[in-house]
Amino acid sequence: MTLIYVFASYLALGAVAGTLAGLFGIGGGLIIVPVLIFSFGLQGVSPDVAAHLAVGTSLATIVFTSLSSIRSHDKRGAVRWEIFRPMAVGIVIGAVLGAWSAALLSGPTLELVIGVFVIAVAIKMLTGANPKPGRDVPGHTGLAASGGLVGWASAIFGIGGGTLTVPYLNWCNVRMQQAIGTSAACGLPIAVAGALGNVWTGWHHPSLPEYSVGFLYLPAVLGIALTSVFFARFGAALAHHLDGVVLKRIFALVLLVMGLRFLLS
Repeated sequence: MTLIYVFASYLALGAVAGTLAGLFGIGGGLIIVPVLIFSFGLQGVSPDVAAHLAVGTSLATIVFTSLSSIRSHDKRGAVRWEIFRPMAVGIVIGAVLGAWSAALLSGPTLELVIGVFVIAVAIKMLTGANPKPGRDVPGHTGLAASGGLVGWASAIFGIGGGTLTVPYLNWCNVRMQQAIGTSAACGLPIAVAGALGNVWTGWHHPSLPEYSVGFLYLPAVLGIALTSVFFARFGAALAHHLDGVVLKRIFALVLLVMGLRFLLS
């Protein structure tokens, strides 16, 4: 595939991921990582690095989408900055460790891990399972430790952490709107630290394709970032006019199929 065709496909992926993120309130990384792995396979990228490249690239695109999301939520007073600050300390440390942990896995093993996670998220969406509020917000040490776990897992899966942070904050009796807004803020340090961690762990890897900086594929970062921010707003507006329950189930089934593909390949 020519670079122009490849770049156009990433513009389209950004549009789809942004729309889904706005429509369902989930991070675009859930769709970006699996699709990038498929795309890199079509481009002839080595299986040794395809999954790592997808994760790092996804995290880099989340830097741009999270900035837009934070502004939107902060205008509505939905970001609990007193929760975000201690969590962010743990998130940065956890995300760097997560990038390092992912680098220790072989490409096929990382694909398997991602597949299991995608299936778990799909099942959660289909069943609507969420922890019920059962405790208060912990102190700074507890928030930092929680942020560390979220950052570590998010950097491995290439996501902004919303699928982990929102249920956790809701469990801590944080109102759903504030849990979503605070989670959006947490996505920025996850993305920045995770992306930089993937630059570091992938630096000068012999199997990387052209236009890569560590485990970041620059044409994909640019293409996805250019369209995902705009289409996230479009998806959010569309959510008010469509049957969200039916669409969520369809999306969950799509995730289930993609996850099973990783497990059975």
